[in-house]
Amino acid sequence: MNGFGRLFRLTIFGESHGASVGINIDGVPAGLPLTVEDFIADMERRKGGKQKGATPRQEADLPIFKSGIFNDFATGAPITILFENNNTRSEDYQKHRSHPRPGHADFVAHEKFGGFEDFRGGGSFSARLTAGIVAAGVIAKKIMAPKDIRIEARVTEIGGNKDIEAGLQQAIEKKDSVGAIIECRVSGLPIGLGEPFFDSMESALAHAAMAIPAVRGVEFGTGFAAAAMYGLEHNDAIVDTKGTTSTNHAGGVVGGISNGNELVYRIAVKPTSSTPQTQNTLNWDTGEISEFSVKGRHDLCVGLRAPVILEAMTAIVLVDFLMLAGKVDRIWNA
Repeated sequence: MNGFGRLFRLTIFGESHGASVGINIDGVPAGLPLTVEDFIADMERRKGGKQKGATPRQEADLPIFKSGIFNDFATGAPITILFENNNTRSEDYQKHRSHPRPGHADFVAHEKFGGFEDFRGGGSFSARLTAGIVAAGVIAKKIMAPKDIRIEARVTEIGGNKDIEAGLQQAIEKKDSVGAIIECRVSGLPIGLGEPFFDSMESALAHAAMAIPAVRGVEFGTGFAAAAMYGLEHNDAIVDTKGTTSTNHAGGVVGGISNGNELVYRIAVKPTSSTPQTQNTLNWDTGEISEFSVKGRHDLCVGLRAPVILEAMTAIVLVDFLMLAGKVDRIWNA
């Protein structure tokens, strides 16, 4: 449900307009040094209000450590981190409570939870909860750093346009939201990570990536383009005893196991459902279909803030695999 991972295990909690959102992280090696400063760079990358096309909502997003850290070191016990919600405008959501927003979880959440769900800002379905995911990613990246494993994600397309600025500007001119493609690359992975059948490298990464709000697709290496290729064209020839390949159509994973080459995968992020454009949707109060326009503060392109979230999810999965392979000790020894 709200938990993920085996040895490096997370439990996420909170709502967009509740008192706070947060994460509980189990499996962090005792003695890992952790301070607030470790989190600032990635939390800043996730913030809204920092770039054109992102929501103007801003939160301080300084981590509040509630357990598992003592004298700036992980104790080996579960780490609980909170992020306060202070910049909320819940009245924006009360105004359109009678209209379940197209593309949002409003309708299904109402049906599943009998109307008891916190609908403000999307409640527990909000991307606000990814603050905790990014925090867990900071810890996972720090655990991997001595192993020289490097993770980088970036926006490669907006609205089908590889010119990011132009794609965003087109959406601004249309006064509508727009989707994006995010690519993640990981270098330095050892051969052998991944546990086939159901816990293959791709299975775990896809599971984590699809949990990010607004993600609609995942592909590895050549991805869906492989369906139009021939075997001789797609196969990656092995050129040395280290497993180096002449091409990387597989994206660094073969048989669900890392092969030592660069891990390459991409996610497709849908347009933000809260478009300012007028839409038609059900009015719960009248039972009729009526015109409706979403008010409030929303991302024009939620993909702009997704790279650091995808990096975090990737790091979380990889650290779990490293622990399963016995490559991370319970007591930190960099």
